[in-house]
Amino acid sequence: MPNTALQQKVVKTLATAQVLNGIGVAGTVAAGSLLVSSITDSETLAGLAQTFSVLGAAAMALPLARLTARGGRRLSLSVGYVAGVVGSVSAILGGAHKNIFLMLLGTFLVGSASASGYQARFAAIDLATDETRAKQLSFVVWGSTIGAVAGPNLMDPAGRLAERFNLPPLVGPYIISALTLIFATVVIQLFLRPDPYLLAEKQAKVKQHKGSTKAALTHIRSNPKALFAISAIAIGHVAMVSVMVMTPIHMKHVDVSLQIIGFVISVHVLGMYAFSPLVGSLSDLLGRVRVIQIGITILLLSTLVSGTAAADDAVKLGIGLFLLGLGWSCTLIAGSAFLSESVSLEMRPASQGASDLVMNLAGAGGGALAGVIIGTLSYGWLCFFAAIPVLGLAVSAGKIMKIEN
Repeated sequence: MPNTALQQKVVKTLATAQVLNGIGVAGTVAAGSLLVSSITDSETLAGLAQTFSVLGAAAMALPLARLTARGGRRLSLSVGYVAGVVGSVSAILGGAHKNIFLMLLGTFLVGSASASGYQARFAAIDLATDETRAKQLSFVVWGSTIGAVAGPNLMDPAGRLAERFNLPPLVGPYIISALTLIFATVVIQLFLRPDPYLLAEKQAKVKQHKGSTKAALTHIRSNPKALFAISAIAIGHVAMVSVMVMTPIHMKHVDVSLQIIGFVISVHVLGMYAFSPLVGSLSDLLGRVRVIQIGITILLLSTLVSGTAAADDAVKLGIGLFLLGLGWSCTLIAGSAFLSESVSLEMRPASQGASDLVMNLAGAGGGALAGVIIGTLSYGWLCFFAAIPVLGLAVSAGKIMKIEN
């Protein structure tokens, strides 16, 4: 099968799995924060749900990269999804028995499914050309749109489903998560053949996995372009996670319904994924750094809009969260493509794993600090603090543009 035809099959398969993954993971975001808050009776600790989820994604980033090197993308993606299924079951048990340990263990393992979702974007470019790398990557990111938008809006019916089994309504999204991640695993196992990573390695006639994570980080630190690319991915992610995860808590202050909260989160996720192909095309057309700069501007605008919105102003919060997702999309897609181009071929897999590790650790820290900030100050102050690292990234982008020119 020619690479062009095979690449189309790979992208379609990955996009399908991303739809299922998106339904499962996105639906647990708001539910996880609210469930932890309910179990602990503390808003300050609510951010732990997303923190542990992001930590789980970070913890799995390097193991999944190593599994890719050993057995290809099909093996690594499937392992992440199956771990997510186990995590969903643990979260259900934790929510049902008000056991915070099982709940946080569950969110940690659900993060493994997120890690597979992030790795899938790199799987999309194993066989891509330099001219279409960002666009191909963006198609798989876009595949998350349907599932990720639908997931939060399933909170209410998922809650009713849970009640039929005499379970708390908030564990409903984790029931949905377990089912969709099983289906995602089946899709990858059946249709991601031949494995794009193993085929690319064979065609390149180079053992890409020989570059270790330590060597990759050393390589990145000495490479201004690669360092900026990882910074763009990480900072965009920490700004997105810290504001997004606390928005349901902010809205809950005035007893906004789960349906409205789910709607606002789904609008946010729409911003994250729906315009991914456009972002990818612009990245190929205008350049990676220019699109990252566009993302920085959008992120700063989003913190301004969200930070000045009242807790019951679903429209303004929806606009702010939409912009937050769109800005994240720009930094993630353009940053990922820029990273892959900025490192040597043999360092690519290890660098991609290191990128996801740094991104998710940054997100975990942001989620934890977000809970403290909103518990001691306010949602407005949280948005203000989220904007600070983005401003720092803007300065770095200017420097890289001078190097590029």
